[in-house]
Amino acid sequence: MKYREFSDLGWKVSEIGIGCWAIGSEWGNVSEIDAKEALYASLDNGINFFDTADVYGDGRSEKIIGEVLKNTNEKIYVATKAGRRLNPHNAEGYNLKNIESFIDRSLVNLGVEVIDLVQLHCPPSEICGINETYEMMDEIVKKGKINYYGVSVEKVSEALDAIKFPNVKSIQIIFNVFRQKPNEIFFREAKKNNVAIIARVPLASGLLTGKMNNQSSFPENDHRNYNINGDSFDVGETFSGVNFAKGLEAVEELKKIKPNDFSLTDLSLKWILSHPEVTVVIPGAKNKIQAELNVKASELNEINTIKDNIKEIYNKYFKKDIHSNW
Repeated sequence: MKYREFSDLGWKVSEIGIGCWAIGSEWGNVSEIDAKEALYASLDNGINFFDTADVYGDGRSEKIIGEVLKNTNEKIYVATKAGRRLNPHNAEGYNLKNIESFIDRSLVNLGVEVIDLVQLHCPPSEICGINETYEMMDEIVKKGKINYYGVSVEKVSEALDAIKFPNVKSIQIIFNVFRQKPNEIFFREAKKNNVAIIARVPLASGLLTGKMNNQSSFPENDHRNYNINGDSFDVGETFSGVNFAKGLEAVEELKKIKPNDFSLTDLSLKWILSHPEVTVVIPGAKNKIQAELNVKASELNEINTIKDNIKEIYNKYFKKDIHSNW
C-alpha cells in the first residue's frame, strides 16, 4: 500500500481507503460480522482511512467502526459526516446547535473523544460559500470535538466555493472513469490551496467492477433499486448518474483496453490514483473478499499509456449527457 500526504496535517493516509456506507445501510443486507471482517481485512492490507457518516444506517456504520477502533492499536484516520440528519435538509438547519448535536452523537457512536475529520454532508449549495458555515465549524474545533473539517459535495461549483476558506482541509467528491469533470479545474485549484481530495463512488456503484449486465437486479433496500432516477437523493450517487445501459456498453470498451493483469476494479481505481491531486480513493466493501480486492490497485503498474483511451470513452458515452449536471 502506498501513502499520500493529507493536506498540511502531517497525516500519511493510505491512497486507498474504505468507504463505509455499505456497512451501514442502503446496499442490501450486510451482517455485522461481514462488516467487521471488511474493516479488519482493510487494516491488514494497509488501509488507515475509514470514511463514514452519521446517517449510514442511522449510526450503524459509525458504531461498527467504533468497535474496530476499540480492538486495534493501529492508527486509523476516521472521517465522518454531518448535516443529512436535518429534516428538512435546508440551509437554515446548518447552525451551530444542530451540527454540534450531530457531532456529539457521532462521538458517542465512534467511542472517541475527538473526531479526526468531520465533513459537512452534501449541504445545500448556498452553505458552501459563506463565512458563517466555517465560523461554525471553527467553533466546534475550538471546543475540542473535532480536529479538522472538510466538505463533501455534489457539484464542482460547491467544491470551488468551499476551498476558498483556509480551514477547509478536504473536499470529498464523486470522481471516476464515468465522472471526469472534477479534473478540469477543481483539481488544479485544490492543489494550489493544499486541500485534500477524497474520491468517492470510484466504481460507479459497482458498474465499474464489470460484473453487472442487463439482467442485474438489486434488493429493495439497495439504492441501486430505489434511487435509479434520484427519487430519494441525488441521482449522481447511484451509478454516478449515468444511464445504466450506456454504462454497460462503456464497461465493455474498458475491458478491451485494460492490461491483462488488471481487473476492471483495478483499472478503475488505478485511473483515479493516476491523478496526483487525489489524496485517497474510498471504494466500499460489504465483506472481506471485496475489501481485499479493492487494495490491489495500489501496487500495480501505472496506466499512463491508456489514459487517453479512457478519456475518449468518457467523451463518447457520457460527457454530453452528464458533464454539466454536477
